[in-house]
Parts: sequence; structure tokens; C-alpha cells
Amino acid sequence: MLDNRFDPAAVEGRIYQAWLDAEAFKGGRPERAGAEPFCIVIPPPNVTGSLHMGHALNNTLQDILCRFERMRGKDVLWQVGTDHAGIATQMVVERQLAERQLPGRREMGREAFVEKVWAWKEESGGTIIGQLKRLGASCDWSRERFTMDEGLSRAVVKVFVRLYKEGLIYKDKRLVNWDPKFQSAISDLEVLQVEVKGHLWHLRYPLADGVTYDHPVEFDADGQPTLYEKRDYIVVATTRPETMLGDTAVAVHPEDPRYLGLVAQGAKVRLPLVGRLIPIVPDSYSDPTKGTGAVKITPAHDFNDFEVGRRHDLAMINVLDAEARLALAGNDAFLEGAVAGPELDVVLALDGQSREAGRKAVVALMEERGLLDRIEPHTHMVPHGDRSNVVIEPWLTDQWYVDAHTLAQPALAAVREGATSFVPKNWEKTYFEWLENIQPWCVSRQLWWGHQIPAWYGPDGTVFVEETEEEAVAAALAHCVQAGIISDAEARELAADPEKRAGLISRDEDVLDTWFSSALWPFSTLGWPDETAELARFYPTSVLITGFDIIFFWVARMMMMGLHFMDGEAPFKDVYIHALVRDEKGAKMSKSKGNVIDPLSLIDQYGADALRFTLAAMAAQGRDIKLATSRVEGYRNFATKLWNAARFAEMNGCVRVAGFDPATVAATLNRWIVGEAERAGSDITAALKDYRFNEAAGAAYRFVWNIYCDWYLELAKPVFTGQDEALKAETRATAAHVLDEILKLLHPFMPFLTEELWARTAEQGPARDSLLALAAWPAGTGLEAPDAEAELGWLVDLVTEVRSVRAEMNVPAGAQLPLVLVGVDAATRERAERWNDALLRLARLSSVTFAGEAPAGAVQIVVRGVVAALPLAGVIDMAAELNRLNKELSKAQDDIARVDAKLGNPDFIARAKEEVIEEQRERREAAEARAGKIREALGRLGAAA
Repeated sequence: MLDNRFDPAAVEGRIYQAWLDAEAFKGGRPERAGAEPFCIVIPPPNVTGSLHMGHALNNTLQDILCRFERMRGKDVLWQVGTDHAGIATQMVVERQLAERQLPGRREMGREAFVEKVWAWKEESGGTIIGQLKRLGASCDWSRERFTMDEGLSRAVVKVFVRLYKEGLIYKDKRLVNWDPKFQSAISDLEVLQVEVKGHLWHLRYPLADGVTYDHPVEFDADGQPTLYEKRDYIVVATTRPETMLGDTAVAVHPEDPRYLGLVAQGAKVRLPLVGRLIPIVPDSYSDPTKGTGAVKITPAHDFNDFEVGRRHDLAMINVLDAEARLALAGNDAFLEGAVAGPELDVVLALDGQSREAGRKAVVALMEERGLLDRIEPHTHMVPHGDRSNVVIEPWLTDQWYVDAHTLAQPALAAVREGATSFVPKNWEKTYFEWLENIQPWCVSRQLWWGHQIPAWYGPDGTVFVEETEEEAVAAALAHCVQAGIISDAEARELAADPEKRAGLISRDEDVLDTWFSSALWPFSTLGWPDETAELARFYPTSVLITGFDIIFFWVARMMMMGLHFMDGEAPFKDVYIHALVRDEKGAKMSKSKGNVIDPLSLIDQYGADALRFTLAAMAAQGRDIKLATSRVEGYRNFATKLWNAARFAEMNGCVRVAGFDPATVAATLNRWIVGEAERAGSDITAALKDYRFNEAAGAAYRFVWNIYCDWYLELAKPVFTGQDEALKAETRATAAHVLDEILKLLHPFMPFLTEELWARTAEQGPARDSLLALAAWPAGTGLEAPDAEAELGWLVDLVTEVRSVRAEMNVPAGAQLPLVLVGVDAATRERAERWNDALLRLARLSSVTFAGEAPAGAVQIVVRGVVAALPLAGVIDMAAELNRLNKELSKAQDDIARVDAKLGNPDFIARAKEEVIEEQRERREAAEARAGKIREALGRLGAAA
């Protein structure tokens, strides 16, 4: 006998272990050797991570597809693994060392530190894997991979070496996002833009050689200058005065009339404090409508300035070191062109100061010399490291780069030609825009945890990129002989004696960006570079499910690498981009806002199934999810509803019958539910195949709650208590059969509840052939019965409409109304008489009669072409109800007008947060729907009057 209630906490662990014991999730099962393969690679979570709501959504959607396709008979591989998460993991271990008062990373050295990281990984890493199991993820755990395991590391080295030898990886001096705390380059994804209340310093740069120009100072109503003053300086504005020490130009717009003469004569300015002469260059980067229209150019410390510097062949002067301190003494690039003397000595004395202290000192020096024009408050966005929380410095360094532009061309073509499709399709535009304007990809990081770059440097600085140190030594020896550094004999001697050649080459200390190894994920996890059976069977993968925020960092790069290394085959056919999970008000979840919802807490409180179904039901394509705990609670109630329906069926003897054939049922009620089950299966199947998760969940919900529980079982109650034994037996068998179909259809969404019911409902019937996870998905066999649907559908719609009228018109709950069917034919009369008892009971009617015309004072409804009338005179006050509804309509219209006024206000749209605007649109939609219902009710009342 089923328990009184379903207790997720009591069964989830046991059920998951049963799946593992049966190897239910294993790809390449022998019995499916001839089946169509289906493969998803999991977006590898950081080994330091724990399950957040984005993970919960992403993995729920993946699991729904994997369970669905597994039940459809496909050979499913959900490839799982974790990412080594360079900075995050290194930070965790360094913090742990500090807490335990152990020597730090630099004190213990690289080799010892990396050993500590591996020890941490084995002991504490991968917590999220257990959390994914709690969510119900049906990954093939036997194939779990790690981006730094032996096989994936071998793939990384091979890819790097091959790209280098093909000229697609190179070393260059360019600007990077530099984290002064970690002293490493970081990716754009690891940079947070933080709004800061700062200042804008306006500085005067003197023109060289006594040059002056006329600068407008007064303007007429049309903005035309009416008064000029002679100036021997140009004013530039900056939020970072300390970087002026590295300025190499001032840029003005080529069409700015204020500076045309200066540009034409090749005028220069003398950089204050330094004395360096720097040119005035015409460049469209300068905006003539902002400030003075003149911009200081510091190519080594600003990404836009870097591009201006390249266009005009400007010097690039780094004035900061790796810790963001002023680096001036001994800085040849800084000193070149500087004017020696007491003023420069004062500046050189700032060497070693932090950028913050240097900023104050530079401003003070400029003010002392009368070159500080003015200071104004300025709120602007400042990049910060997402883990270090320090200001990120655009910094000029030597780094390793991938020629992303060349690799992007096949990736663009693959999507344009349909080899890979984005769902929703609008994300293709984002993908195209980024790839069409792609910059070189910086893949080196100044960390110790990660894939060390397979590059070695010889005695003359020549780089040797090889898969092994032995190969690098051989290449270095050959080079040294050719370059005349050593003789052939010396080379042979060194080759034969490892001790003698110690120090011949030194390895690059940098490691690779974690995105480099994860870009290989779809094929490296399947065994590449070896030609494995898994690679042959499961590449290319079927679909990738991920968030929009890593289209650039991961999706595009997987496309590039997959196409390049897998003979032009894109790594996946479809890319499904899911939306964000926000809080119930539409705001992004963040710890600082205190609105983060922990999925594990929801699982503890409501069960994994309730959370999963909530996420699926709300996962409309292209629309963010507004998650409220109440929604999860509501779907927990849905689980309870199904459990109670199964208990009701069990108590009424609804046991599975061996050999039961739903095509043989004769009763209209049973033919109807069998047909509805097949239609629900078709709808869910079609929706899942098109990644319309919310529609699939909605179809399942409607069938289970509305059709099976609320209608079929309710209509079957008289059968279960009746005297017709043959009908009773058929209905019991049908109820049990349809419950089985429900368990199958719901399993991808609610695996724990359905697997438990699958086992428990077999206790009194025939044994199951398999776990539900491996059972066959319902297949359409032509069981839909249009005549049965016409009859039962009419009954359901009629009762629903009567209930709706009762609610709209404020009919007292206990009042029993007469129902008059108007002008019906003989078939409809017979149908109404057959279901008379059900109509009286379910619609709370006193009688069902027939007439040629509707009675006076009756509200009329039309159900599938049949006119039904509900006489309400004497039951409600028609005039008062008319007045109430008109007031309700007026209130709804006022609500719509208020929202329209806000949404029509450009200032509101410009200032309001995205979630506030979306909330207003939803309010309008709700008010419009309410007004529509009220108008329907008014129309009915008007007809009755």
C-alpha cells in the first residue's frame, strides 16, 4: 500500500543508488549497439564550485533531454566532468594555506604548491558532482573527466603544438586585463564592471615651440562660436592621471575645426612633468562633442588607446609594474625623450608608489605647475577582478595568442550554412557579431595551476614548441648547431648526457587559460587524440545546452577547435541557449543584494522533482525565469496530486493487467482517456524535440492534473462503486495503464517520484521489465478516439464553463442552478442524458432540461456549438452585479492607463532597471487579461438582461 504522502528525502538517495547499481546512465550499453547515438557534453563546472540556480536550470534541461532520448531507445551519453578553474582553485588553496599558517605559494615553490592543489582537488574538489546527483542528473559517471587529467592534458599539448606549427599560435606584446593581486592576465568573463564615484581631472598640455591657436569660449543659440581666446595649451580629461606619464600622443577628431590648423602644421605638445614631445594625431576615436574634443593617448594602459597607437605607430610606454606600482626608474621606454632635470627627478622619485598614491602625487604636481584646469565629480564604470576584487589594469605584456580571426571563419560558415543552429535563433546574431569582430585570443596566464605551456627557450632566446621536453631539447640542439652556438660533436655529447645539457633550455612558466582546455571538451572527453570507439560513435554531439554569457568564451571556441581538429565537423548540431534565473521581481540574483536562492535548500524543502519541474515549466525560449519559492511549492503540490491519484487508483483496485491492450477498451470514458494520453504524449514529444521545455511541461501538467486526476478519476468514481463488473474491470485496467503512461511522460521532468511510483505500483501486478529510467517512451499507435473526445470533451467544457460563470457572477457556492440546453439535436440530448448525473454533481446543478429558446434572465454560454442557459434571476442581483463588474472593468482600465503612461515615458524607460520595465509590462498584460474576462461577463449579463 502506498504511503499517505510522498517523502522526497526518504527516497531520492535510494532511487539514485538503484540507477547507479543498474548502470542505467551508461553510454554505449551493449543492447543499444545498433541504436541511434545521442550525446550531450556537460558545460564543465569549476572543480571549486557548488550548485547554484544557473547550474540547476542548465543541468535540469540537459537531464530532461537525456532521459527523454534514453527512453526513446537511443544510445545516450551525457558526458560529465569538471574544469580545473585556474585562478579560482589557486585562490582556494592559497587561502587554505594562510588559514593553516603554512608557507605561501612563493615560499614553497611551484612544484610543492601544485602538489598541494592536487591534494586539495582529491580531498575537497568536485563537491558539485555530488550536488548534481542530488538534482537527479543522469550523467555517465563512469566516464567522468577533468580538464587536467592525463588524457585531456595530452590533447591540450597536441592542440597547442599543432596550432603553433601552423602559425595560429604566436607570442606578442599586447594589452591584457591584468589582475595586480594575482599578477596574471585574466579573461573578460572574469572582469566585473563596478560603478564608482570618482573624478574627471582636466589637465593642460602645453603646445611646443610657442604654437598657439584660437579656441572658442562663447557660442550663439545655434551653437556657433562667437568669441575666441588664444591658447598655448590643449585640455585633456582623464579619470586616471597617473597614466599620463605614459602618454605618447593627443588625439583630436580629423574634422574638428578647433584643431585643424594644429594638425596641418604637425604641432606637438610637451608632456607635463616628463618633457617628452608627443604628436597631435587626427583620429575618429576622439569625440568632438565631448569636453574639449581632445583625448590623451596612453597605448600601454588603455584598450582604445592601444588601437589608436597601432593606427599611428605610436610608442607604447608601460609605466606600471605587475603589482600596479609606478615603474619609472630604469624604464628605458619612459626615459626616452624625457627632459632630464629637477622636474623629472621629482617624478622619478615616485617610482615604486602604488597607482593610487601616484595618482595623488601627479595631480598635486600638475596643480603646483598651474596645469590642473579643473576637477569635476564623475561616476563611471571601473573594471574589477571578480575574485580578487581589485581594479583591473589594462597592461602591456608579452603573452601567447591564438589567431582567432582565422579560426573563426569556418565557425561562422558552419552556422550560416546550417551545420549548427542556435535555439532561439536570435542568438546567432550575437555569435556572428562577436566572431566577425574577434580579436586575438590571449591564452597565457601567469599562474602555477593549469596546463603549463609546452614552450622552451634556448640560450639565445629562441622558442621551441614541442609536445615533450625531449623533443624540445632535440630541436634546441639542432638550432644551436645551425646557429653556430655549439658544434656537431658538442650537440651529440649533450644529447647523450642529460646532466650536461641541464640548463640548455628553460620552460615557459605560464599556464594556459582554462577556456583553452574546455574549448576541446566535445572531442577531448571522448578520447581524442586517440581514435577511440566513443569518439567515432558520439562525435559530433547532438546538442549543447548553455547560457548566453559564454557564447563568446566557450561556444564559439568549441566551434573553432572542433571544426579545425575534427575534419571540419562542428562539435554539435544544435546550441540551445537558456535564459537567466532571476528572483521573483525580475532582479538578477547576487550575494550583495541578498536575493540568491539556493537550489539545494529548495531540494531539501520541496524535493528535487518540484524544483526541476518548476525550472522546466518556466523555461520559455528567450524569456528569463522569475523564480519564486511559491512556484516550487506549487509544483510540490503537483507531485502530491499525482501521488494521491496513484493511491486512489490503488485503493479502487486499479492494478496493471498483463497483456492489457488499450486499443481494445470499449467504454467511451476509457477510450477518451486512452486517446488523451496518446495526444499528451505526442504534444510532449514534439515540444521536447524542439527544445520547448515549458510547453512540454505544460502539456504534462494539464494532462496529469486536469484530465487524468480532475476529470477521468472523478468520472470513474461511479464506475468503481457500481455493479457493472465488466466495465469496472476495464476501467481499473485502463486507469492503471494510463498511470503507467503518465509515469513515463513525467519521468524526464520528475524522475524520483515517477521511479518510486513505477516500483510501488508493480507490487500488486506483473513484475517490471526494467527501471523506469530504461523503459520505453510511449509510442503513438493511433489510439485517439475523436467520437469519445467529442462526447467527453463536450462534457468537460460544459462543466468548466458553468463553473466559470458561477465564479464570474458571484453565484453563492451552495446554490444549485438549473441548466437549460437550447435547441439541441437528438444526439446532444442523448449525450446530456447519459451524463446527467455527472453534470448535476460536477457543475452543482439542480436539473438539466431542454428548450427551444433560452429563458428570460438567463446567462447564455456556447460550448462546441451547443447553447446552454443558466437562469440567474432570483439567484443574484443582476443590477448590482452589473454595477460591480463595471467598477472592476474601470479599475482594470485605470491600471492599464497607469502602466501605459510609464511605458510611454522616455525618461522612465531610460532610467528604470530592466526588471522594473518587465514588471510593468507583465502588470499590463495581467490587467488586459482581467479586463477581457470582465467584458465577457458583462456581455453575458447584458444578454441575460
